[in-house]
Amino acid sequence: MKIEKMSDFFTARVDGYDDHMLNNVEGCKDGYIKMAELLPPDMVQLLDLGCGTGLELDEIFKRFPFVNVTGIDLTKAMLDQLKRKHPDKNMVLINESYFDYDFGTSLYDAAVSFQTMHHFSHDDKIKLYSKILAALKEDGQYIECDYMLEKQEDEDFYFSENKRLRKEYGIKDGEFYHYDTPCTISNQIDLLLKAGFQNVEMKWREGNTTLLVAKKY
Repeated sequence: MKIEKMSDFFTARVDGYDDHMLNNVEGCKDGYIKMAELLPPDMVQLLDLGCGTGLELDEIFKRFPFVNVTGIDLTKAMLDQLKRKHPDKNMVLINESYFDYDFGTSLYDAAVSFQTMHHFSHDDKIKLYSKILAALKEDGQYIECDYMLEKQEDEDFYFSENKRLRKEYGIKDGEFYHYDTPCTISNQIDLLLKAGFQNVEMKWREGNTTLLVAKKY
């Protein structure tokens, strides 16, 4: 099995990405709608991590047409497609790794991510979640809809395979390659709590697509 650099993987699939996510990945079509429904009604500033072509924003803009969005994604081709879809919206789009970008402090009413966090290690997630927490306003919340598992043995398998493949191909630590390493729901909740979120709840699940809401206070 050959694994590709993260940005190369998504660049190569940008044309069929929306159709694939909406029609082939169980739970995603409804998940985009559910995420928009759960955002706070008075939201003005939104941080979108791994915004891609903006499938979650398609639904969010229906409810919040004037929201100010900061969207971050590693793949320029996806950001270009998002710009073409929503040329009239208030968006600042950043072509960078969200691990490297400075989110600032107490700027956002909410942050979201959709099907992006299942590529990273526990430690990397905790560091990132701590940054998200700091970027949220006092009553802010983070909504994550992602690929999550129920059994620890399944999580262990994906992480061990990822480690084996990275070693086989000589991939250095810190380099982003596309391979799914989903966590169990309970582990994912625990990572958010370890990062400092005070309350984390699973709100919805269809197939392996699972939605968590993490509140700052």
